[in-house]
Amino acid sequence: MCGIVGYIGCEQAGPFLLDGLERLEYRGYDSAGVCLNTGSELFVKKAKGKLKVLKDLTENGKTLHGTVGIGHTRWATHGEPSDVNAHPHLSESGRFAVVHNGIIENYQQLKDYLTSKGIAFRSETDTEVIAQLIEYYYKGDLVDTVIKVLEKLEGSYALGVISKDNPDEIIAVRKESPLIIGLGENENYLASDVTAILSRTKTILRLENNEIAILGRDGVKIITTDKDEVHKDTETVEWDVSAAEKGGYEHFMFKEIMEQPTAIAETISPRIRNGRVVLDEIKLSDEELKQFTKINILACGSAYHVGVVAKYIFEKMLRIPVEADLASEFRYRDPIINDKTLTIVISQSGETADTKEAMKEAQRRGSHVISIVNVVGSAIACESDDVIYTWAGPEIAVATTKAYSTQLAVIYLMALYFGEKLGTVVPEEYTALVNELEMLPAKIEKVLENKAKIQYLASKYFNSRDIFFIGRNIDYALSLEGSLKLKEISYIHSEAYAAGELKHGTISLIEKGTPVIALVTHEELIGKMVSNIEEVKTRGAQVMCIACDDHPEMEQVGQTIFIPKVCDMLLPSLAVIPLQLFAYYVASLKGCDIDKPRNLAKSVTVE
Repeated sequence: MCGIVGYIGCEQAGPFLLDGLERLEYRGYDSAGVCLNTGSELFVKKAKGKLKVLKDLTENGKTLHGTVGIGHTRWATHGEPSDVNAHPHLSESGRFAVVHNGIIENYQQLKDYLTSKGIAFRSETDTEVIAQLIEYYYKGDLVDTVIKVLEKLEGSYALGVISKDNPDEIIAVRKESPLIIGLGENENYLASDVTAILSRTKTILRLENNEIAILGRDGVKIITTDKDEVHKDTETVEWDVSAAEKGGYEHFMFKEIMEQPTAIAETISPRIRNGRVVLDEIKLSDEELKQFTKINILACGSAYHVGVVAKYIFEKMLRIPVEADLASEFRYRDPIINDKTLTIVISQSGETADTKEAMKEAQRRGSHVISIVNVVGSAIACESDDVIYTWAGPEIAVATTKAYSTQLAVIYLMALYFGEKLGTVVPEEYTALVNELEMLPAKIEKVLENKAKIQYLASKYFNSRDIFFIGRNIDYALSLEGSLKLKEISYIHSEAYAAGELKHGTISLIEKGTPVIALVTHEELIGKMVSNIEEVKTRGAQVMCIACDDHPEMEQVGQTIFIPKVCDMLLPSLAVIPLQLFAYYVASLKGCDIDKPRNLAKSVTVE
């Protein structure tokens, strides 16, 4: 959510800032802006709308002069999207400029105080108070001033600060919102996400909470708020910039759907050795593992849907009670959780604010936390007791596909790893499941080969007003994700229902021509699902089924997308592919902005 980029060096900063902001577009935004230190003034250009508006205003950066600058893509929280509310924000005299991700919770009190001192505000944002506070307290030392201002702020923030009086530095600060430093030759970079700077450097430093970075052309100094110097090891980003580019595909989402066989293989393969699942990342002993009487799964959005699937898998394979909780609700229900509870936290970015706070609540109550995260060095990864990385590579499209699939893959690995240690999975079943897991990427390739039929079915339904998804057991858990994927990129109203609940009220929503997508992959429940399908067909529904290819008779029930037969545990990984493709093709036929759907952000770093 929101994006920060900064540059200090010997080149003109404008073109780099615009390029960096373009690479951060996937995070979601409604306005964009840049500020350059020209040597004589801080020159700001910002605009509501897509980055193209700003690029046109600046002739792709040609009218921006200065070798030091900061830029920002804003997702509105305080104040409507507008040119005035866009970042960067200047202090009253124009002497200081600030970009900010996060929320300043006490901004109104600070604003009231500054207003009482005669300071005039231009915007409705919480961010402007930071720029005005810096000017109000400035006595000649920018670092000292920033530290004093931080003492006044409550909330979360990643900050980039430049001053007309300091043409040779950028100040960066992090608290509960991601921020990294990129290192180059006679130039250095600031960004909220590595994708913004990867075209220029792969060598980075990750700021921790309450650390301040002072960026110059020749180096970077990191200090605490007590001005103690912090020495950090550099980190080398392993993936190439091409991984964050479309590579000939029309949309990142389609590219990432097609990357899933490779992504899943890279998640699974290093963790299966000599026919056994090996999770070196988990430090729990067998004895400690056996002490747990409950598993809690905390996540938001699609990651929560992974958690719902995991509930079915863990309870069946481990025989331990499992709760899948929306992280945004977890803290507010006084959860029953203690040191006998194992908590699993799932987050693609590792910065999801609600999930991070829920994790802290679980830890306060004594629970051991294992996180499933894609981004190395992210807040959740660093603060959990153990972390398992999905190694999915960068996911640029807002609507997740390969992150969801690789999170599922980690759940399978954990189920087998724990099942063996707890003795709840017999050796013969264990061996068979490991073998099937290793074949999963190849079977996903087979599903992807059927994309033409899915595109044809999407062409029949893309004008629908409502589309419903139904399933039972693990198919119901998966239908939640199918419905979300469709609504978030196509804007079609969609709901997922447990098929057995239709008769308890929701079947009243079915009318002639209503599309219903039925997941019919769970072997034991096919008969019941067919009965539910007939119920909606009788009321005029048009039914599309997803079923395993050993049940060709499903073609008589509705138009069917077949997936290869696989064990029940792995069914979601195959069945989710047609759901992702269906959502993609529907949105494409409607002409939607697939990679950057309206009102959404990739990384939700505010509650």
